[in-house]
Amino acid sequence: MIVDSYKYLPRTFRPFYEGRGPFPGEEAPVWAPFAKRLAESRIALLTSAGVYLKQSQPAFDLEREQANPEWGDPTWRAIPATARPVDIAVAHLHINDEDILADPEIALPMRLLEQLAGEGLVGGAVANHVAVMGYQDRRLTDWRATTAPQIVAHLFEQGVDALILAPA
Repeated sequence: MIVDSYKYLPRTFRPFYEGRGPFPGEEAPVWAPFAKRLAESRIALLTSAGVYLKQSQPAFDLEREQANPEWGDPTWRAIPATARPVDIAVAHLHINDEDILADPEIALPMRLLEQLAGEGLVGGAVANHVAVMGYQDRRLTDWRATTAPQIVAHLFEQGVDALILAPA
């Protein structure tokens, strides 16, 4: 099977990613081979839409971001695969949350992933997916020191083979 990584992106995005070469400080573009078959793989989702559980989790810090527009909340939330649309809230200054609140699958397609697992296209889905606020401080200091290692540990604890970014 041939995967078209750009099928659902505007054509103008392609030059930004294809043949870009390494970023400053990299010897080569970051690439991780995927040796396992998808049908045998455990998949997690990561949304950058600022999704959280309104009854049990704090919202992402919009007040601080409004006061300091160069800053983005570097924390993350675990979103159970069993979360219902009525459990979901959104805290993000750079997206319109009405569509996501109407259908959270737009930003975090957990039901679709479960359907793919049921059909045998993927081996399975994790119990707890990941949500972050996509807009971040350009230095990514908190992300490198705290957020990314915490998310990686969370994913490893669940035996994740692949992570799909579901951007908003």
